[in-house]
Amino acid sequence: MKILLIDDHALFRDGMRYVLKQLSEEVEILEADNLHDGMELAKLHPELDLALLDLNMPGSKGPSSIKHFHQRYPHIPVVVVSGEENSNIISKAINYGAMGFVCKNTAAPMILNALNLILSGGIYIPPQILQYSATDKKEAEPNGHLDGRANEYNLTSRQMQVLEHLAAGLSNKEIAEATKLAEGTVKVHLAAVYQNLHVSNRIEAILMAEKLGLVGAIRD
Repeated sequence: MKILLIDDHALFRDGMRYVLKQLSEEVEILEADNLHDGMELAKLHPELDLALLDLNMPGSKGPSSIKHFHQRYPHIPVVVVSGEENSNIISKAINYGAMGFVCKNTAAPMILNALNLILSGGIYIPPQILQYSATDKKEAEPNGHLDGRANEYNLTSRQMQVLEHLAAGLSNKEIAEATKLAEGTVKVHLAAVYQNLHVSNRIEAILMAEKLGLVGAIRD
């Protein structure tokens, strides 16, 4: 396993190096203290399994840097590890292609869980963003009514809509087009689905939805 860590704080990199070595006995960690050097390392090592980026460091322009990295290296999963906790900033980073957002004050075991989830194909969103996404109830259904089964598993109607498209085999991009949502917003809804159904990836979500009878139901 090979991971790229881009952060301008040496002390933080030391701490993250300790955390990352718990992911695998054979993990190789590449480091850079600015975005430009990090991008060059990504170019030299296209086999990277993961890239961890801070938003506030030399050469970075905040969330738009995630977009730039993702456009150049779309095959490398990007995770933001930042002290930023603003929900709008986090949402933008996800919209721009980040597969996860980990706040720097997160405990090491939770960071490991988040990274393992992402490495397995899942998406990690901070709890505050998942809570915020639940407010789509009023947007999706003005009367505030949710299907009984969806409500039982704390899924909003929008999340159910995304889940049904997922079960139909649509990609995130196709789901975004079908629902007229930003692709990053689709990722947020999927992360909420994974959390509420206690699964870690798309296949597990579909299998669990089928088991619970959530897939294929007719809704207004």
